[in-house]
Amino acid sequence: MQTTITGKAYVLGDNVDTDQIIPAQYLTYNPAVAEEYKMFGKYALSSVPPAQAGLPKGHVPFHTRDEFVSDYQIIIGGKNFGCGSSREHAPIALDAAGIKCVIAEFYARIFFRNSVNGGYIIPFETPDRLCEQICTGDELKVDVATGVLSNLTTKETWKLKPLGEVAPIIDAGGIFAYAKKVGMLKV
Repeated sequence: MQTTITGKAYVLGDNVDTDQIIPAQYLTYNPAVAEEYKMFGKYALSSVPPAQAGLPKGHVPFHTRDEFVSDYQIIIGGKNFGCGSSREHAPIALDAAGIKCVIAEFYARIFFRNSVNGGYIIPFETPDRLCEQICTGDELKVDVATGVLSNLTTKETWKLKPLGEVAPIIDAGGIFAYAKKVGMLKV
């Protein structure tokens, strides 16, 4: 696991669902095939309504060009991030798009577990409503070990909630890597 994540913020609001993260028409791609895995990144967040994307600045596209990887590395969300279907492709799409972590007030349980278990992105929770304090494009730094988020653009800092019992799973790179590491699975 990275100890520090730096990059540009992409800000979203409440109730970003898995259909917005990766629309159903793109689920024909197979994430086990490298050439198809990157297609998830190309279409990540392509169904987020304009009123939702880039808050509080207003609509800002997640992809500035027809590329597979976004210019953003950190998503700031509101409440109930990843709600909707139990689609495991949602954290895959964010990972394929170059997202390293999502910081939200709270997550839909299945999205949170899919993120951790697959080792795709780090899902931090925050006690603060950051989607109204951080702007899309702000340069952020996350100290993963201490759970401190710094906005390098505005010089503000916030303490994130500890990762708790999922930290070793994230550190190992997902649930299967963790199970091998601790001897739960024979290699």
